[in-house]
Amino acid sequence: MKKKIVFVINYFYPDFASTGQLMTELCLHLQHDFDVTVIAAMPENMKGSKQRLFTEDKLEQIRIVRIYLPEVDKSSKWSRLRYISAYFFSALWATLRERKTDIIYTISTPPVLGGLLGTLGKLFKGAKHIYNIQDFNPEQAEVVKYTKGKTIFRIARMLDKLNCRCADHVVTVGMDMQETLIRRFGEKPVPRNSVINNWTDEADIVPLSKEHPKVKAFLEKHGLLNKFIIMYSGNLGLYYDLVNLMGVTLPFKQRDDLAFVFIGEGAVKKEMVAFAEAHAVRNCYFLPFEPKDSIKYSLNAADVHLVVNQKGIKGVSVPSKIYGVMAAGKPVLGVLEQGSEAHRLIAESRCGVVCEPGAYDDIVEQIDRMLGMNSSALAEQGMNGRVYLEQHLGRAASMNKYKHLLKQLTVQA
Repeated sequence: MKKKIVFVINYFYPDFASTGQLMTELCLHLQHDFDVTVIAAMPENMKGSKQRLFTEDKLEQIRIVRIYLPEVDKSSKWSRLRYISAYFFSALWATLRERKTDIIYTISTPPVLGGLLGTLGKLFKGAKHIYNIQDFNPEQAEVVKYTKGKTIFRIARMLDKLNCRCADHVVTVGMDMQETLIRRFGEKPVPRNSVINNWTDEADIVPLSKEHPKVKAFLEKHGLLNKFIIMYSGNLGLYYDLVNLMGVTLPFKQRDDLAFVFIGEGAVKKEMVAFAEAHAVRNCYFLPFEPKDSIKYSLNAADVHLVVNQKGIKGVSVPSKIYGVMAAGKPVLGVLEQGSEAHRLIAESRCGVVCEPGAYDDIVEQIDRMLGMNSSALAEQGMNGRVYLEQHLGRAASMNKYKHLLKQLTVQA
């Protein structure tokens, strides 16, 4: 009989969030070896006028328990708090209702409470717990000064250390994040852990010319033909310094042959749009998320991709968008701290250049330099990333590491 794994992961198919896409692919990979149940929030586009708290559906062999939650305004702290609280208590109830659970798999979303779901699930269900840390919190919230309450941060750190200590295995997604985990415990024993990097589907996202019919269609649709495109594709959230980074567009705002393209949604999008309007930066384009099957075309529409993190995020989070950019064979302009996971990947693969967060003059200089580069030199940089990805960051390799880890834990269960 297959061992049962319950994934309590908030975002899942068809949600556009990067963790939702990753977890969907992982569950599909595991469904033949395990009995997989997913507990996740119901995406907005699936909600009806009348809805029960829990509804069930399936994706191939995966059973999905979807939780009906209030709408969230990501720019409002109170709206976020209401949403997170509703998710936590509903997901905990759904987890405790599951029968004969061998492993509970949780991720670090929502902050701290994602891990706590696994800790409580393990306590009450007698299951093993894998805690996958995509972002360290409260460290991430401290960087952006999400609240001034130091006591809240102290309690949250203690609680998440407890989550790590109680987990049967902790997975981080970068070597710099593993270092953060080790630092958390100082002289005390560190929980069993491993690094398993995130991924993209390198068989689906491949390098394509701007003349490819669907890439060209994307460019035509948005009025981007014959422009040098610097693109940011992903969450327009609090942890990327994107509002301040908008300032680097000002020296180039008169250039009709250049476009800064921001694809995605998030808490700071309104501020970014307001900045562009206030400063008459007409070559800034703000586009919604692309459907999953179209991302490969939008990624290939760019000449250069921005991969950024705010100062202080080193060892706290890894921008997973870098894998898609490398798969598309596009050069990277990184705004990243030296020694961070994404910085290491860019340096080792030689797929682009990196500036320190906050070094806006340096970023402007690198944009100017890349604008003047020969197109073949830019293409070579991008392809360096593709080759490195194929050699070191393959999708199957990462998912098989998870499968091996889960099988080990079920033998011990």
